[in-house]
Amino acid sequence: MTAITWHCLSFNDMTTRQLYEAMVLRQEVFVVEQECAFLDADSIDYSCMHLFGYVDKKLVAYSRLVPAGAVYEQCSIGRVVSAISERGKNIGRLLMQQSIDWIETNWGNQPIKIGAQQRLEAFYESFGFEVCSEPYMEDGILHVHMMRTASA
Repeated sequence: MTAITWHCLSFNDMTTRQLYEAMVLRQEVFVVEQECAFLDADSIDYSCMHLFGYVDKKLVAYSRLVPAGAVYEQCSIGRVVSAISERGKNIGRLLMQQSIDWIETNWGNQPIKIGAQQRLEAFYESFGFEVCSEPYMEDGILHVHMMRTASA
């Protein structure tokens, strides 16, 4: 697989093209593929860091790194998405590891809370997340809250 080039930017540092690419990727997967009608542009983006993964100038991976207090008391990783055309190449694993590493390097070693689709529980558990809620319905998909404690 070709190497992924990672960029992590604040909302104000993103170019219009980067914002557009992120919104297209998010909508392709969350709105079209998963058939969820929801307000993706939820104003939380303004306070977040945005992690972009490119292969040959094509956006193939994206996540939103949410500071503590913006959604949960803890920092969070959300809008975790990989391009449909790139599935099966471990890009999702690389994206999650990059997201965790960026948080630990830039925001310190701290707990991370996520709202995960329940079907992806084992994927997130492989990064040290543990279920900390009962399942709940969000946008027609079962979710669970999961927490990752600070690394030793």
